[in-house]
Amino acid sequence: MHVGIMMFSTDQTVAPAPLARMVADRGFEAMFLPEHSHIPITRTTPYPRGGELPPEYYRTVDMFVGLAAATTAAPGLTIGTGITVVPQHDPIYLAKQVASLDLLSEGRLIFGIGYGWNQDEIEHHGTPYKKRRAVTRETVLAMRQLWSEEIASFQGEHVSFAPSYQWPKPVQPGGPPIVIGGLAGPKLFANIAEFADGWAPIGPRTIQEGLPDLQRAFEDAGRDPATIRLHAFDPRGDQSLVELYASLGVERLVITLPPTDRDGLARSLDSLAPLNDLVR
Repeated sequence: MHVGIMMFSTDQTVAPAPLARMVADRGFEAMFLPEHSHIPITRTTPYPRGGELPPEYYRTVDMFVGLAAATTAAPGLTIGTGITVVPQHDPIYLAKQVASLDLLSEGRLIFGIGYGWNQDEIEHHGTPYKKRRAVTRETVLAMRQLWSEEIASFQGEHVSFAPSYQWPKPVQPGGPPIVIGGLAGPKLFANIAEFADGWAPIGPRTIQEGLPDLQRAFEDAGRDPATIRLHAFDPRGDQSLVELYASLGVERLVITLPPTDRDGLARSLDSLAPLNDLVR
């Protein structure tokens, strides 16, 4: 199992390039960045953790710009999106951004995606909240066409374009691994089995309880359950938890750190660095 780090990189915290160098210098295998385009003042949906959204949600650096800086600053580091809110993006441009980032990182990108939870934020992008899953599905299917075909086209209810060229193609055949974040459920697992490569939940209990159903969904789709790529996100980093994730077959544990300055980040990373010895 690999261990990675994720932190909101904002205009008030460590920037992506030095963040990547600090992560790599301490032996961590990966760095992920989160995404929010903006945060509307209206609050149709509550913050999942309760209370007001912390300022890093509306101050975060653009995910793709940040990861491009990270892969230049720390070549060899796996980079990942944690997560891209797909229904907030133009599908054609998103396909180019992801392919370009996979190329720049020499095939070291993990494409974590999600449907989004903030209704106001999503609907500002023109996507009806109740349509976000359907939009995500068609967007990913369309992107896979653009990544794999010399002349690509797609016709759907939400995404459509005539035969077109688009380059660069991703280094990883068919595009980077796609892992979908979210709570266990039949809709999520059906989507993963249809057009993704794995699951990116929060917490080991979620994996323990949900993995059998995801494995059955893969079987129903005619796919080998052994190919499921598990990524886990967790703010905790104690030894027993890391060992538990490894025992569950998790490919990469991404430890989420609170946003901080360089000194605070150094202290956090130094305290977590011994975990790398557990998974080597």
